[in-house]
Amino acid sequence: LRETLAAELRRDPSLVLMGEDIGAYGGSFGVTRGLLAEFGDERVRNTPISEPGFVGAAIGAAVAGLHPVVEIMFMDFITLAVDQLVNMAAKLHYVYRLACPLVIRTPMGAGRSYGATHSQCLERLFFAIPGIKIMAPATGADFAALLQGAIRDPNPVLFLEHKLLYPLRWEMPEAPVAPVAPGLARVARPGTDVTIVAWSWMAFEAERAAASLAGEEIEAEVVDLRSLAPLDRATLLASARKTRRVLIVEEGPRTGGVAAEIAAQLAEQLPDGLDCPVRRLAMPDCPVPSARSLEAALMPGAAAIAAAARDLATRV
Repeated sequence: LRETLAAELRRDPSLVLMGEDIGAYGGSFGVTRGLLAEFGDERVRNTPISEPGFVGAAIGAAVAGLHPVVEIMFMDFITLAVDQLVNMAAKLHYVYRLACPLVIRTPMGAGRSYGATHSQCLERLFFAIPGIKIMAPATGADFAALLQGAIRDPNPVLFLEHKLLYPLRWEMPEAPVAPVAPGLARVARPGTDVTIVAWSWMAFEAERAAASLAGEEIEAEVVDLRSLAPLDRATLLASARKTRRVLIVEEGPRTGGVAAEIAAQLAEQLPDGLDCPVRRLAMPDCPVPSARSLEAALMPGAAAIAAAARDLATRV
């Protein structure tokens, strides 16, 4: 992420970074560390602790010709900027035919015992808002590719970064990673017996689950959505038609989530094309606890994903 942001700052002189403590401190998770020294405080701008204020300023800057990339320290705090994003940024293209090349980067997710107000996956709040694109990478190469695609998009993009992915180390391609625009899923692992649909950290866990199932001669196909809005429906439908059994994994409460919408769309598009109903695996409908043991019990992991996929794959 840091290398991609630096490369984009060098490529595009109109690109600016904004957010709380992103300058000398380098951001709450260190993503912008060192960028202030190279690019200066005109392009790496610390903001006050006011999400509606600096997101509103970024929207105005985007409309005026800059390319802001805003960091919101924790996704939980994006709720403070919902009015700016939903009632302003998302509507500019539709109402005024104005471009708004704005990227909102934000860490999301549980797994670090941060408690109820610092651990949420809130993509569901924006999934149903026309005019906001949502990207959620699960690999190092996709962080680089999708962030470039988000920055090049003329409309607002919410770019989700799971906290548990930050410490991992990835083998990156030797050649520069090309941009990937919103709307393209990735078949992370091909299979024929069951489809596992996931994104972000859950896609990472789904690949681990599929690898364990292979030892049982169950070939699970893992579809890493990468983009939630727009959805790559063609890839989803092609995989569902092939395996005829679909498990959707979501980190977040079960009720009213992204998985529910995907399940509904598959049911509508494939009324006779599945061998059994679509299954969802998600967290219970409660806030994320801070106790590590309770958090681990609620959060779907590779073992739970493998168990659910195994049940689907072996159901007669």
